[in-house]
Amino acid sequence: MKQLTAIITSLVCVLLIMTGCSSSNEKGNETKNVDLTISAAASLQDALQEIKKEYEKEHNHVTLNYNFGASGALQQQISQGAPADLFFSAAEDKYETLVKQNKIDKKEGTNLLGNDIVLVEPKQAKGDIQTFEDLPKAKKLSIGTPESVPAGQYAKDTLTALKLWDNVQSNVVYAKDVRQVLTYVETGNVDAGIVYKTDALTSKKVRISATATDDTHDPIVYPVGVIKDSKHKKEAKAFYRYLQTDQAMKIFEKYGFKNLQ
Repeated sequence: MKQLTAIITSLVCVLLIMTGCSSSNEKGNETKNVDLTISAAASLQDALQEIKKEYEKEHNHVTLNYNFGASGALQQQISQGAPADLFFSAAEDKYETLVKQNKIDKKEGTNLLGNDIVLVEPKQAKGDIQTFEDLPKAKKLSIGTPESVPAGQYAKDTLTALKLWDNVQSNVVYAKDVRQVLTYVETGNVDAGIVYKTDALTSKKVRISATATDDTHDPIVYPVGVIKDSKHKKEAKAFYRYLQTDQAMKIFEKYGFKNLQ
């Protein structure tokens, strides 16, 4: 009887050990849920929201949280220590500032997309502003604040190259980002606005009057890079690579972006 009891006790111990090992393995195999913060230019909003849906379907342990805004404002936030895992800028200079500050490693970054600058007016307008040269007729023209909004700087450069800036400057209404410019035009609060083509294409309330030629402004480039002190480097790199895939690029192109890869 004592011998039988000893055998049963031994079996129970073995089972407990095996259960413990199995439990440990299961815990070891569990994938942690990760929240990634992507600071991205406002003009990328629609494309990135669609990419979020597709990416999270395939990577159900990752949640993408976007911080949209003007590239200059986002760059300053990251420079001052705001948490972020990737920076997706609408201007090379804002991106390069973070590279110089050792916030981004150039090996983990690339120039991904291109865009165009266009002149828009409300759809219900009479159509008096058909070209950039017509802008002196506008009582109010909206552009992004050039110091912080890349689209605003491209707009100012275009108007300067066309020798129009001095004639329209006093009528300019500045906006915090391209989406605010678009809203001003949609609501008829201004006669015209200058935005990215990709933003203009999202609205049924505006029409594109003209597209700025490449010789009137610097190339419009969207660089993206992984932040060096990201707490989720592995997942951040994985999403960075995904943004360069054909699947993601088809979405960007659908919204009017140019593939620079």
